[in-house]
Amino acid sequence: MKSLFEEPHPELFFGSPSPLRSAPKKSLPDFSPLRANSYQISAVRPSMSPAIAPLWDDDEWEVCNDDGFIYKRRRRLALPEGPSPANIEAELRRQKRACQRRCLRAIRDKYQQEIDQWEGLSTSLTRLASPPTSTSNAGTSSMDSSPPSPLSLPTVDDLLSTINLVSVRLPQVVKIPPLIKKSKLPIQMSNLRLGVEVVGANDLNPKDGHGSSNPCVELQFDRQKSRTTVKENDLNPYWNEVFYFNVSDPSTLHDFSLEAVVYHIDMNTKSKSSIGKVHISGTSFVSHSESIVFYYPLEKNHVFSRMKGVLGLRVFLTEDPIHLQDNVQGYQHGESGLDSRNTFHHLPREQSSNFTVGEMKSVPQRAEAKFLSPSSSQQPLEFQLKETRPALRGGNIAGRRVIPGEKPNSAYDLVEEVEYLFVRVVKARDLPSKDITGSLDPYVEMRLGNHRSATRHIVKKQNPEWDEVFAFPREKLQSSVLQVVVKDKDVIKDDFVGVVLFDLNDLPRRVPPDSPLAPEWYWLVDDKGRKVKGELMLAVWIGTQADECYPIALISDAATGLTGSSLLNSQIRSKVYHSPRLWYVRVNVIEAQDIIISDKTRFPNVFVKCQIGTQVLKTKTTQARTMNLSWNEDHIFVAAEPFEDNLILSVLDRVGPNKEEAIGRVLIPLSTVEKRADDRVVSTRWCSLEKHAVTEGEKGKMDKFSSRLHIRVSLDGGYHVLDESTHYSSDLRPTAKQLWKPSIGLLELGILNVDGIHPTKNRDGKGACDTYCVAKYGQKWVRTRTALNSLSPRYNEQYTWEVYDNATVLTVGVFDNRQLDKAADGNNDARIGKVRIRLSTLETGRIYTHSYPLLVLHNSGLKKMGELHLAIRFSSTSLLNTLLIYSKPLLPKLHYLQPLSIIQQDMLRHHAVQIVAARLSRMEPPLRKETVEYMSDTESHLWSMRRSKANFFRLVSVFSGLIAVGRWFSGVCLWKNPVTTVLVHILFLMLVCFPELIAPTIFLYSFLIGIWNYRYRPRNPSHMNTRISQADAAHPDELDEEFDTFPTSRSPELVRMRYDRLRSVAGRIQTVVGDIALQGERLQLLLSWRDPRATAIFLVFCLGAAMVLYVTPFTMLAVGGGFYMMRHPFFRYKTPSAPINFFRRLPGRTDSML
Repeated sequence: MKSLFEEPHPELFFGSPSPLRSAPKKSLPDFSPLRANSYQISAVRPSMSPAIAPLWDDDEWEVCNDDGFIYKRRRRLALPEGPSPANIEAELRRQKRACQRRCLRAIRDKYQQEIDQWEGLSTSLTRLASPPTSTSNAGTSSMDSSPPSPLSLPTVDDLLSTINLVSVRLPQVVKIPPLIKKSKLPIQMSNLRLGVEVVGANDLNPKDGHGSSNPCVELQFDRQKSRTTVKENDLNPYWNEVFYFNVSDPSTLHDFSLEAVVYHIDMNTKSKSSIGKVHISGTSFVSHSESIVFYYPLEKNHVFSRMKGVLGLRVFLTEDPIHLQDNVQGYQHGESGLDSRNTFHHLPREQSSNFTVGEMKSVPQRAEAKFLSPSSSQQPLEFQLKETRPALRGGNIAGRRVIPGEKPNSAYDLVEEVEYLFVRVVKARDLPSKDITGSLDPYVEMRLGNHRSATRHIVKKQNPEWDEVFAFPREKLQSSVLQVVVKDKDVIKDDFVGVVLFDLNDLPRRVPPDSPLAPEWYWLVDDKGRKVKGELMLAVWIGTQADECYPIALISDAATGLTGSSLLNSQIRSKVYHSPRLWYVRVNVIEAQDIIISDKTRFPNVFVKCQIGTQVLKTKTTQARTMNLSWNEDHIFVAAEPFEDNLILSVLDRVGPNKEEAIGRVLIPLSTVEKRADDRVVSTRWCSLEKHAVTEGEKGKMDKFSSRLHIRVSLDGGYHVLDESTHYSSDLRPTAKQLWKPSIGLLELGILNVDGIHPTKNRDGKGACDTYCVAKYGQKWVRTRTALNSLSPRYNEQYTWEVYDNATVLTVGVFDNRQLDKAADGNNDARIGKVRIRLSTLETGRIYTHSYPLLVLHNSGLKKMGELHLAIRFSSTSLLNTLLIYSKPLLPKLHYLQPLSIIQQDMLRHHAVQIVAARLSRMEPPLRKETVEYMSDTESHLWSMRRSKANFFRLVSVFSGLIAVGRWFSGVCLWKNPVTTVLVHILFLMLVCFPELIAPTIFLYSFLIGIWNYRYRPRNPSHMNTRISQADAAHPDELDEEFDTFPTSRSPELVRMRYDRLRSVAGRIQTVVGDIALQGERLQLLLSWRDPRATAIFLVFCLGAAMVLYVTPFTMLAVGGGFYMMRHPFFRYKTPSAPINFFRRLPGRTDSML
């Protein structure tokens, strides 16, 4: 017995790590599953046979003496002598099997409900599967890697029997339900299921303390729970996620209800707080064909909670089993981290609030399904503005501010720094002749890996001069050696003259404001390194886009695939343009004297035709019995400095239909016309008329006697010449510089890049696009370089403008250059999109870095062409001047002293745009006419059904606040909420008794509303909205009508259909205008005795009202009138009141209409 306790068998003592001494290791069973903790020992101990029952002493501890070392230890288990090790191992294996059976029975009893459902599913799949391969595999066996068919689905007992007790420990018993949930068995409780499509929410309450929320929706139905994904920092989220719930008993469906709770999830603590909930009764569930998307208002959690917002849901019943199989497959993929479909999960009990593997998560179904709230102007995500954080030259963007970098700030701190290799080719001397005739046509070619650039060739000159600059992007260089090769231009093959080699690692760096690098002479060498005749003057350095040579340099990446240096110089370089200064020319035709006509037998029908360039205006035709005629008419033209066109006044006699006879004309150079900057009267002048063709004999007679024209001509510099749309003006200063005010700030624009451009043409069998950007503000136009064959070009160019008024708009457009291909003569540059940014919406000193979607409206519909990445900063020189500008008139003073009519403004704007486009197209490189017209919105005045609808809905949105107040007051009058109505009565009494509080209350309420809305203020610049523009809902025929030419080029049948449609729309407008006029006519005819009885009734009422008002205090009348309007519905009639009936019976002038 003593040896048994001192040398115990380790396989009998659970938890002992000592090795076995009396038995070989291969005969030992694995006891690792059973020595986990004392709970397992107690669970196994009662089932031991009496033959090996443990012997326990009364005390738990014992004292041991090990060679003089005395210690206390826990008493060990001892076995009586007799059993052999073989019998012990057999007994332990038997007890292991018994423990396995008990564990599996406990699991089956605990999850008997799920087991019954799975077995019922196996039976139903066996009946429904036809053919067997049409249903997704339900599970996989641990013994066979191929998925079994539904006809041979394993039972639950077979599944549980495959669990090896050796690999299962008691703590894993709790994790058996998740293991079963990960099975690939389709979960189907019954054929009928409840489908819930969570569309989105709108106008939710902020919960994160920063004016936003992280919302998600949790659905609960019949002890089943589902949850959508979390939308971070979004008060108007959309999900478009579909969930399905099992209906256990369809007969009791009306007793159940669906509850949708909108939670805010704290991403740090993973806690959730309720935003609102929606409760839908089971009696309102309908089939899928009858279901619609309905926006439910969120209910309050308690009486004192502040609640707003709506939740869009679509609830329906379905029996289609395919959706369930897809959902289960999506759940299986979601467990592996590859979510592709919405998922379903049945929860038998409540789960914790944290996101665990037991909760269901879902992703949107398809990209084309977008949430567009019917009550907001939110547009799809692909058309929305995106805020970015690029690494600018001036520093990184953090908190919408720039953290300065290590390098000092420069004029290019709003763009990313890009290094270039600059090569300036100045001239060459003493070049050898290569032709037989002894002449040389030299040019210089730069080679740097795959990059090739060349200067123009000079004919027959051995000492040529080029003075051209080339730039190679440093990040795209594929070689460390620059080869500058001098060649002789030849018909068949160019001859090699010499080369100069540079190692890029040894080149100097130049950082402005350093002085330009001085060029130096380099000897030419041949291909073997031997010096040859000739020298080349070069300057090679490494710099950035801040270098002074960058604007005149030829960028190598832009020149790829082009030939012809003249084409490169004229089409792809970046330039700055200044539009000409425009003047209004006012011509006042007063009278004419001594008019001489050829036919003396009739009285003349004379008019004066005024012309400047292509602008022609005519006076009215005057017929008089004398030869002295009078008009006194003003005509206004547009002229541009320098004045190239003259003012021509022609006096014409209309002798018949479409037949005119010239009497004489006057030619006045505009440079001789008097200029004025105010409304002072300019002196008149008498001009002698000259005939178009005068002979030598008649010239003396003309000097003695001729007809005369009395006129007044002036150049009005007090106006601002409108050369763009009134709503998008970028400059409001008058023409005369004497009236200009000092600038109030500086506008800086960084054009970074364009991403994801759609190809607009084919080149070499592939889609291509040669893009450039144009920015306009005031009289300054800028054009970036043209990036060829690039669908994601990078510009990194920065420009500045002086700001004189912040109520102006900056316009940036992107175009495709169609003038580079030889076969593209006459093609207009294609529009890719444009961006408008109003300066008054920008905060002072803040840098806005956003990616703007480029949206273009075609005949086929709206299309996104790419995204333009910009960095913008508005800096104010004086805050006081910026604030004072709000109190000054928008236009110069002369616009209000001598205003122009709407027709004159439209006509003059059209002429101004044509003049600016003609001048800019004459510059090099030219800014084409279609580009100027697109940037100036010349087509905004044309008829468009889409724009008409958009303006109508804008008008409705403006009055929506008044309509909402009217509905609220109607609810107060109808006592829908008695508490609110009583409070309104009390407030009304206070205001009537103390009328001096009315105005302060209104202003204080407005102040509080503004302060409350400050936390929800817009943080990003405004951008083109497809919802407000009605671009996403426009009919194709309406778009085709909008893009039709003027006059139309469509077929007569189509024009007739559109004309009939326009007549129907105009008819409805005509009816509304007539109804409004009728109400005013009833008021006008009330005292005219048109209806004697109605007038008599009204006069009696006026007399009685005057007497009552004379003796009754105004306060009592106001209280009585207010209480009468807000009287209880018990005292109201369902029919209109007597005053309304009396007013509607009054006559109007509709009876006099034909």
